[in-house]
This record gives sequence, C-alpha cells and structure tokens, in this order.
Amino acid sequence: MIVIGVTGGIGTGKSEVSKILGELGAVVIDADKVGHSIYLPDTPGWQEIIDAFGEDLVGEDRHIDRSKLGPIVFGNPEALATLNSITHPKIRQRLIELTQENKGEGVKAVAIEAAILIEAGWVDLVDEVWVTASELETAVDRVSKRNNMPADAVRARIESQMPQDERLKHATVVVSNNGDLDALREQLSKLWTERIS
Repeated sequence: MIVIGVTGGIGTGKSEVSKILGELGAVVIDADKVGHSIYLPDTPGWQEIIDAFGEDLVGEDRHIDRSKLGPIVFGNPEALATLNSITHPKIRQRLIELTQENKGEGVKAVAIEAAILIEAGWVDLVDEVWVTASELETAVDRVSKRNNMPADAVRARIESQMPQDERLKHATVVVSNNGDLDALREQLSKLWTERIS
C-alpha cells in the first residue's frame, strides 16, 4: 500500500485530485476534517484551546466559535503558534491512526489531503508528496468564482501561503492543473496506472 500526501495552494485543485483518487480506488483522508474533530466539545483539544484563549470562545452549544478564534490568531504569529502547537500534534496522531486502520485487504493507496502537509511537518507520514500546481491567474479565477471573493482578496490569501515554488521542491509528483476536469482526470488515471495499480 502506498500513502500519498496531496497538497497545494488554494485554488490549485487539491480537493478535486483527492476526489478523483477516491474514484480510482484510494482511501481519502481529509486533514481539514480531522482538524475540525479536534475542536469538538469536551475533547482534550477543545479544553486546551479554551485554556489558552479563554471561555469567551465557547458558544451556547458548547462549540468553539471559530469566527471569534480567527481574529485572535490570524495576524498574531504568537497566538497562531500556540494554536498550532495544540492542534497539529493531535491531527498528526489521528492521521497516523487512520492510515493504520486503512492498511487492510485490497487497499492500494491512502491519500491524505492536507493543505499544510509540508508546513506542519507531516511529510514523513507519506510515501509520496503529490503537489497540485496552477498558474496564479487560474487559481485566482477559480477561488474568486467559488467563494464569491474579489480577486485582490484571493491574491492576498495566496500570498499568505507557502509559495508554490517552495512547495514544488518537496514534490514527488507535480499534478499540473490549468485545464478542465477531464484533463485532470486523464492525468490522474495515467499516474494511477503508472505508480499504483
């Protein structure tokens, strides 16, 4: 069984790549969803976040109000580092557990979709790093349409992430995604045949 880390900047098609890999037969683990589970009420992560950032974050439903947490950590590197020091080790541990659980009969590949695979230091959890890459304007256009955001705001978000060139240095495979879904599907089918099946 091969473990693939799927990563890339916003608007480059990480989720589409993971979805297609799932259709081809991979078990897909979404690190974002794993991350959300760390915030669930009465979990150790939930308690540590409250201890670090205060009871004010807890809504009436006992969930952490992410809209209150966001402004505290974004633009404040120290606060963000504190939050990451709580969440990243827990996400990492859960990714390890989920990968192990899926090492079963007939599973050819597990794909871990993680936007921060490289930044969080999770590259050692995977056998190959597949980086999705798009031209800047293509990515801006996609995110702008998908999220109904002004292009300038999208560019600012892209600039706040790890640069694509830096990400590509870690790539085992570069999934170039400037075309349509059919072109992406064709590219991934070929990669699947060559590297996995």
